[in-house]
Amino acid sequence: MIFQKNIKESTNINNAFKISFFKSNRFRFSYLLENKISLKKILSLFFLTILCFHFSIGQIQRELEDRRRKLLKEIDLTSDLLNKTTKSKVAALDRYVTLRSQVQKRELLVETLRKEIEFTNLSIKRTTEVVKALTKDIERLEKEYGELLRQAYRRKKNNSDLGFIFSAESLNQGFQRWQYLKQYDEYRKKQAQLIQETKESLTFKKEQLEETKLEKVQLIDASEQQAALLSSELGDKSKLLSTLKKDEKRLKSELRQQRENHESLNLAIESAIKKDMVVRRKNERKPTPNKNNDAVNKKPKAKEQPSTLNRLTGNFRGNRGRLPMPVEKGVVTKRFGKQPHPTLPKIEITNNGIDIRTERNAKVFTIFEGKVVSKQFIPGYQNMLIIQHGEYYTVYSNLEEVYVEKGDQVATLQNLGTVAVDRKSNVAEVHFEVWRDKVRLNPEDWLK
Repeated sequence: MIFQKNIKESTNINNAFKISFFKSNRFRFSYLLENKISLKKILSLFFLTILCFHFSIGQIQRELEDRRRKLLKEIDLTSDLLNKTTKSKVAALDRYVTLRSQVQKRELLVETLRKEIEFTNLSIKRTTEVVKALTKDIERLEKEYGELLRQAYRRKKNNSDLGFIFSAESLNQGFQRWQYLKQYDEYRKKQAQLIQETKESLTFKKEQLEETKLEKVQLIDASEQQAALLSSELGDKSKLLSTLKKDEKRLKSELRQQRENHESLNLAIESAIKKDMVVRRKNERKPTPNKNNDAVNKKPKAKEQPSTLNRLTGNFRGNRGRLPMPVEKGVVTKRFGKQPHPTLPKIEITNNGIDIRTERNAKVFTIFEGKVVSKQFIPGYQNMLIIQHGEYYTVYSNLEEVYVEKGDQVATLQNLGTVAVDRKSNVAEVHFEVWRDKVRLNPEDWLK
């Protein structure tokens, strides 16, 4: 009897402890549960903000990387063209123009690398802040989790959960105790899961940080190399300029000849476009649907660069800014409009199009489907072709060989011929123009 009485008293004491534990910790547990939910919300909001920031930074970095790759590709081409340009007095101006383009691209490249380094530093700073925040979160979570484990251990040591439930004074109280224990165990499991997820995030961020630091070192090295090359090219540019200033008489004589050739080209283009406009407007007054359908059916299919063709749809105007270059590889050395002469002071030159320096024997392609309305030989510009695209016209001059004839229907990126090479300077350059009826347009606004 005494033994049974002691057992009963012991059970009553343990149940009393459980009840007091339940009452004293019920509010703390509710706080922890709410705090856990709040913590998850804060972490979610925190990571969402960081994700948006990194997405924005990542997008800018990708754009800078694309620009860097494009500039490096153009610089390699310009370097190759410079090596092939004759190192003679006659070719000095051509070398200077190409070198000036090279220097401009190199300066852009150095600036791009500098911006990439800035954004990389910013990314390192933000990632470091995330690592610190995650480390603090883990410390806090592990501390709370340790407290939960200690409480669970004391609860198990004193008596079983079933004894705690069945010692309830009513069915409702027993259910509340069971629900409490269930929620408590679930919270403990979720706390452990949250700790594990945070540790994994921390590990990933640390690895990402190390990769970003390595990328920064590589960018700094690349920037220093490009800066050294730029310094060397600027020195070569200064020497060439000094040489050209001593030869102003010959340059002015060449400029006069170039202006005469340019005027001949301009008159030929205006005359050809004017004649075609008369014919085109006359045909517009007499629509012939069947004839137009036949013309569309007779259009040859282009075989080169199908990926570019897939992006071109509709009419010429609708593809502004997306049209391909007339050569596969090229560097624009003379731009559209009025501009100061590269070396002669107080002298302006006018360019109705752009000049694209390219490789020897390079193929010249039509940038959009149309009809050949003119084929002529112009002194100083070799063979010249004009292709009509509705009310728009594209002009391709300085061609050595020509593979089409007047009246031919041509497809996008069809091979028109090969670029001519200057025998003295060994420079291959195509002159390209875009017109809308009688109005000259900047070709760079139309090309991709």
